[in-house]
Amino acid sequence: MINETALLESPTLRGSVLARTEVLDRVKALSLLPDGTHVTTAMVASYFDVGLEAIKSLIKDHRTELEASGYRLLTGEELRSFKNLCGIQSRTRSLALFPRRAVLNIAMLLRDSDVARQVRVYLLDTEYLARTQPVDNPTPLDAAALDARIDQRITHVLGTTVVPLFNALIATSSEHRRELIALRTGVQRIEKRLRQHHARLQRLEAPRQDRPLAGVMAAMDAMNGREFEEHVAQLLRRDGCTDVVVQGGGRDRGIDITAFTADGRRIVVQCKRFAPHISITSPEVQKFLGAAKVLHHSDIALFVATCPFTRDALNIAAESGITAVHRGLVEEWSAGAALGVLQ
Repeated sequence: MINETALLESPTLRGSVLARTEVLDRVKALSLLPDGTHVTTAMVASYFDVGLEAIKSLIKDHRTELEASGYRLLTGEELRSFKNLCGIQSRTRSLALFPRRAVLNIAMLLRDSDVARQVRVYLLDTEYLARTQPVDNPTPLDAAALDARIDQRITHVLGTTVVPLFNALIATSSEHRRELIALRTGVQRIEKRLRQHHARLQRLEAPRQDRPLAGVMAAMDAMNGREFEEHVAQLLRRDGCTDVVVQGGGRDRGIDITAFTADGRRIVVQCKRFAPHISITSPEVQKFLGAAKVLHHSDIALFVATCPFTRDALNIAAESGITAVHRGLVEEWSAGAALGVLQ
């Protein structure tokens, strides 16, 4: 599975997932210019809740990569035509434009933005699900998914090829300008309807209770600490545990949840809802060890985290009988897999 650090550091990995621009709207609505395709530097900065200089600095450092993903700087006659098309009144002598692919590219480069981090989380979860789906004979649901992918491709072609072609024709033609504008409007209407159809298909394909949740880690990353504790408590109940109690408050003595397995073994749980780039360290595991074994006399001690564990932390957990439920395991557990130690 591609991790966030690799995504931030590798241009090749970033390029391999640039087509997944739909993740942008899952995090936050991306407003577009009247051409329906581009945004400006200021609009990119607004989307990611950062200053203009942060975006300009990324452009300076990664210009070649961003140009490959569609970024361009308009000047001269091209700029005048675009201003006329979009009704822009500014007297600026240049205008930077970003298509959705370039905005996604920015999200994979921008470190100091919570919005960019959320986009990366959705992107990584989507990519993981795509890579791990089994290849099987088509089913009606597969056919619907194929239709959705076809819709997306048609929408992409309309938005990135046909509409810009009409824009160019309109900018250079005076004789048939009205007819071309009408045709462009029709194409944009078709593009909008395809997007709406794709959205409806996604709702129809939404997970049922008998299927694993899509984007399960994205949902957990959006939780606060208390919500994550309640989520883990619900997983314990789902797997047959009894007397599940979320401790909370300042009197938990280092334990977030207590419970019993179906055969009567005492469970204590420590929950950490951390960002995926943070790791659980050995001192944190040692502290939990003392609380679990000495204060609570547990039979099963679970350290559940939405992030990785360091190697030392994993070694200490293994040597002391603590079950380290790291990001990958908590994802599988949440998606329906049983946690072996509870069986």
